Amino acid sequence: MSQPPVCPRCAGALRPPDLWSSEWRCGVHGDVAPFYVAARVCVEALQHVLAQAIVPVWLPQPMLPGWTVSGLGHAGDERSGGRATVVAISGPSPLGGPADLLLIAEEPGVGLGCFLAGLPGPDPGIAADDVPDVKVQAAGHPTPLWATPAPADRAAFAGEAKGLWLWALVWPANASLIFMERVELHDLRNLDPLDVLFGAPTPRLRVEEPR
Repeated sequence: MSQPPVCPRCAGALRPPDLWSSEWRCGVHGDVAPFYVAARVCVEALQHVLAQAIVPVWLPQPMLPGWTVSGLGHAGDERSGGRATVVAISGPSPLGGPADLLLIAEEPGVGLGCFLAGLPGPDPGIAADDVPDVKVQAAGHPTPLWATPAPADRAAFAGEAKGLWLWALVWPANASLIFMERVELHDLRNLDPLDVLFGAPTPRLRVEEPR
């Protein structure tokens, strides 16, 4: 159901647990939570992510008009549980053309959000004293998000929800206008996965198999 795991901070190859260590290990970043991307975008893949997750699996509800789930992944193995989750959704940009949004929940130090945002990481450098750039509702609570530096092809926002990092990554950058409307995020662990609408896979979660 998932592709071979890679490092959540660089997508590099991992050394699996062995007799000397129970951790997955990256040659660059040391012990990490292995990052799995679902090979298919379907209800079975979502159920697998939900079964692993010990952090929220965020999805807008109601869904953005015309948008569908286009990618799924989690970081963590059966022993640790999913310490980070990512849900990709795709649909029409407010300015026309296609757009993608990645919603990531993660424990501090995992580094998945920074990697997908194109940042060194492992955690976002946000100044919570500043005025937030966008606001969403997460599990019924107003949740501020701050813009973080990112490559020009995307916009990256980060904040905190349920004591964990919440990332919202948007391609192209100007599609972040979606946040001018009310966006309500709900934890899919509390919803029926059969009600989720799936679409074509997004390339934003495509991870090359390590050689």
